[in-house]
Amino acid sequence: MIRSMVLTGASSGIGAALAAAYAAPGISMLLIARDKSRLEATADAARAAGADVETATVDVTDAEALAAAILDFDDRRGVDLVIANAGVALGGLPEPAGQSRRLIEINLQGTLNTLEPLIPRMIARGAGQIGVISSISAIRPSADLPTYSAAKAGVRAYGQAIRSGLRRHGIAVTVICPGFVTSPMSSRHHGPKPFEITAEKAARIIRRGIGKRRGALTFPWPFSVMVFLGNRLPPFLSDWFERRYAARIGD
Repeated sequence: MIRSMVLTGASSGIGAALAAAYAAPGISMLLIARDKSRLEATADAARAAGADVETATVDVTDAEALAAAILDFDDRRGVDLVIANAGVALGGLPEPAGQSRRLIEINLQGTLNTLEPLIPRMIARGAGQIGVISSISAIRPSADLPTYSAAKAGVRAYGQAIRSGLRRHGIAVTVICPGFVTSPMSSRHHGPKPFEITAEKAARIIRRGIGKRRGALTFPWPFSVMVFLGNRLPPFLSDWFERRYAARIGD
C-alpha cells in the first residue's frame, strides 16, 4: 500500500496528472519541480483531494539539493514509492550547442539523482516501489529527437537493470515508456502524433501498472505495436518511415 511518495517533474503534464491520480486522504507526497508557481498549483489541487503535500523547488540536475530534499522527507515519512518523471524533449539536427549535454543531464542524470538517495534505504527496509519514466522513443529512436531518444534509452536500460537487481530485496521497479501524451512538452512537437492520449489517461495507466507491480509499461498499445513492427523492418525502410513522420520540435 502506498502511503508516502516522491514525484519529480510534478508541475505539468504527466507529473501533474500523476499527483492528481495519487492524491487522497492518507497519502503523503513530496512534489518536486523547477517552476514554483505551477508546482504550487499542482500541490494545492492534491491537498484539496485530501493528500498531505510538501513541495521542493529543485532542479533534478542539482544532485546535492535534490538528495537533501528527498532524504529529509524520507526521514520523516518513509518513502513507499518514488517516480522519476522529470524530463524535457528538445530536438533538431544538428542540435544547438549545449543542448545534447543538457538533455542528458536532465533526462538521464536527473533520473539517477532522484533514485540513488532512496535505493539504499529501500534495500535496508526490504520494501519499496520505483517508477521510471522513459519514452517510446527509447524503443524506436526518433529522427527529430536524437539526444532525447538516447537519454531515454539510457533511462530505460537503467530501469531494467535495477529492476532485476532490486527484485531480490523486495523492491518493485516499473519501467514506463509512454507514447505521445498531451502536455506542454508535447505541444512543442509540430508534426504527426499518432494515438496521442491525455495526461490524465496516461496517469491512470501508470498508476494501475505500478499498483500491479508491472515490470514494464508501454502505451498506448496501437503505437507500441507500430514500434514493435517498425523495429523489424530493414533500416532503409524504417528510415524512410522516419522521414515521412518527421516533425519540427520548438515553440
